[in-house]
Amino acid sequence: MNFSLNSNAIANTKADCLVVALPEKGDWPASTTEADSALGGLISKLQKAGDISGKNAETSLIHLDDQPWGRLLIVGTGKDAERDSDKYRKALTAMMGVLKDGASKSAIVTLADTTVTGDESVSSELAKLSLIGRTLEDQLYLFSDFKSEKPTARKLKKILVHASGTGKAQKEAFNLGLATGRGMNYTRDLGNMPPNICHPVWLAEQATEMAARHDCIKTEILDEKQMQELGMNTILAVGKGSTQPPRLIVMEYRGGNAKDKPHVLVGKGITFDTGGISLKPGESMDEMKYDMGGSAAVFGAMQVLAETKPKINVVAVIAAAENMPDGGASRPGDIVTTLSGQTVEILNTDAEGRLVLCDALTYVKKYDPAAVIDLATLTGACIIALGHHATGLLANNDELANELLAAGERASDKAWRLPLWEEYQSQLDSNFADMANIGGRPAGTITAACFLSRFTKDYRWAHLDIAGTAWHSGKAKGSSGRPVPLLVDYLMSHAGK
Repeated sequence: MNFSLNSNAIANTKADCLVVALPEKGDWPASTTEADSALGGLISKLQKAGDISGKNAETSLIHLDDQPWGRLLIVGTGKDAERDSDKYRKALTAMMGVLKDGASKSAIVTLADTTVTGDESVSSELAKLSLIGRTLEDQLYLFSDFKSEKPTARKLKKILVHASGTGKAQKEAFNLGLATGRGMNYTRDLGNMPPNICHPVWLAEQATEMAARHDCIKTEILDEKQMQELGMNTILAVGKGSTQPPRLIVMEYRGGNAKDKPHVLVGKGITFDTGGISLKPGESMDEMKYDMGGSAAVFGAMQVLAETKPKINVVAVIAAAENMPDGGASRPGDIVTTLSGQTVEILNTDAEGRLVLCDALTYVKKYDPAAVIDLATLTGACIIALGHHATGLLANNDELANELLAAGERASDKAWRLPLWEEYQSQLDSNFADMANIGGRPAGTITAACFLSRFTKDYRWAHLDIAGTAWHSGKAKGSSGRPVPLLVDYLMSHAGK
């Protein structure tokens, strides 16, 4: 697909389809007024006749004759006073729903001058260009690698996005959006890959290939022997039940000054989770291939960095293992010594994500990080608490937590903070070890984070529980690409500082 910015007069720009925004209530964008004038007042007539209403995400496709465009796509953007980034994104998504599988080979999109009120993060043209770019890539995603009959090739080949100018700032904003969309799609590709292909060694190979594609990425892979020598016994304990060996994957992007402390991303990479000896129910177990969603999002964010090359240092660490129940698997009641020297009584082998993460979180101290953010499809309790709309956020530092919350708001990839109070720690008490790996049913998301917090006392740390946001179930089943937008926004906000 060819994407580009265009600042020529709309009437002088030819395309198979012209896309304009129509508010339900409020002032028309200048681009819509210009298009209406070029079309002899057609949009005004349709609105007056009641054929179009402007309701948010409502679309109308109209065939034209003797015009620079063969079709007109009118996209409702709702009321000015109620249009926030979420509603704006829904309108963009509805637009792409019509364009991507339609008959038009080219389109010019004029939604960058639509007013977004009550949301300063998307009030500027640059922010809207970025969100448009991200949505274009995101909505064109298709995963058909394992279909014997390939889908028919789309006719749409070119999209022009109308902007006030095509200078450096506009291009950078648009290209960042496109790169973020591609990073999301890479995350989705990894997540959607079947678990007989996507295992820890294969995941490590993807990191090696990324480094081969991009000189700015350096990769190191630790195997079982190296992890054993270091004392990373909890990662090894999780992987014991599988014929697929675990791996610790390290990717480094050094775009800032040599003295700048890196921001560290840690991803849970359980490529398939049966629950181990604490076996999960069979229903929907196929979705446990998405238990590496945290690692997939880290890959996606690193892909964006490699493309856009911001001035920041980032280290990504992925703890990859497969949780299976064979005769060598860890048992409930086993006690394991972590890399930190603390001991853990494994009461439930299905609480394995925190076990692979705790060794990784200890390992990253060597980088003297500016901040550490871990991402994990960690607890079903997070879905009960927040549903599938918001990522759970817990942190040992208020400033870091607020930065991530703000990034989520700006990126329309929201998170919600849960408490990490000392009172919850006692739920992890063990009679036989320093701690248990579960704290019972109450506050399951919080006690999981409490467990991780015992390994993160030496640096600023935040935990993102993406169990409810990393993938979709049902008819739309598939990886969502979240929280790549949140991560990218957070990292870019620190670039050059």
